[in-house]
Amino acid sequence: MKKRSIFKTLLSRVQEPRKCIQVLLGPRQVGKTTLILQAAEEVNKPYHYVSADTATLQSLAWIQQEWEVARMKVEPKRGALLIIDEVQKIPHWSDVVKELWDQDTRKKINLSVAILGSSPWLMQKGLSESLAGRFEIIPITHWSFEEMREIFHWSLDQYIYFGGYPGAAPFADFENPSRWVNYINDSLIETTISRDILLMTQINKPILLRRLFQLGCLYSGQILSYSKMLGELQEAGNTTTLAHYLDLLSGAGLLCGLQKFAGQPIRQKGSSPKFCVYNTALMTAQSAKNFKAAKADPVFWGRLIESVVGAHLLNAIRGTQIELFYWREGNEEVDYILKEGKSIIAIEVKSNRDLFHSGIDRFQSAFNPSKTILVGERGLPLADFLQTPLGKIIST
Repeated sequence: MKKRSIFKTLLSRVQEPRKCIQVLLGPRQVGKTTLILQAAEEVNKPYHYVSADTATLQSLAWIQQEWEVARMKVEPKRGALLIIDEVQKIPHWSDVVKELWDQDTRKKINLSVAILGSSPWLMQKGLSESLAGRFEIIPITHWSFEEMREIFHWSLDQYIYFGGYPGAAPFADFENPSRWVNYINDSLIETTISRDILLMTQINKPILLRRLFQLGCLYSGQILSYSKMLGELQEAGNTTTLAHYLDLLSGAGLLCGLQKFAGQPIRQKGSSPKFCVYNTALMTAQSAKNFKAAKADPVFWGRLIESVVGAHLLNAIRGTQIELFYWREGNEEVDYILKEGKSIIAIEVKSNRDLFHSGIDRFQSAFNPSKTILVGERGLPLADFLQTPLGKIIST
């Protein structure tokens, strides 16, 4: 069975001598559990897998009990591997993990540990509070076009419309997508919002958060001011609340609000964000458009193309020091700006939108980017761009 490209990194981490806790962070249904179990089957040591995905039913004592089970599996030469899935569901989990990890370090118990979480915001909070210097993060992202093509033999149109959720692939049917739509909305979107955000975080306006997500999917690939958002949402709120909710949706791997590139070290937090989904399935599942209707609507299909490029970039920069922005002045716009140190790359997506004109020339005059890339018609074909490693885009 073919495996994701990140598998080699994960396998090498769990095979090496005990050094740090390996933390797999990523949204729901992108294959974190499958990856770690594939690695555990290949590594030359016993392993113990447990899941805390029963939300509030588990406790700190449960972690201690399962840790003891894993300790009993440790062999003198090979050691053992403990895997704890959805660990963020247990309040104050990082405190007891720190205590048990440090005990093993002092007693020279050769127990390697991998923890998995689908709420990066909560995981980062626990890691920074208690486990500083004891962990490494392996970001597990949404599936790329290349991965869906290699493993599921998908075409470019399939990927643009159905996105990159492997669990939903068996239900992807151009003629009758209703089962796929229900799976995305019920098993992915609703589960992520209700269990990874609302259940685990203090949200004073849950309806506002849900409507913001729906609005972001509707306007993915477009720039929307916070004041216009409030008008569209018809909800009492303020821009600070919307920005916070957008950060939570981004942390859960659903929806991002890109900031405007300003050419300065400090981002313009007050700028109007550009909505971008992390997976185009989130757009189409809520659009009420089947594939034929989506393809026949040049404006909607153009936004899907722009969003699939944005989603590709958002997922590709996870775990790197690369930042992603957009740029607009007046009626001129550059779709995406990649920034790594002093290197700046402007990316223009050739879609069917006519409202805004390309701002590449003006952007070049103002910021002198390292390179500019046109994706689509008369430029780099979309399929080639989606299959080009980000490192190659940055370096060449």
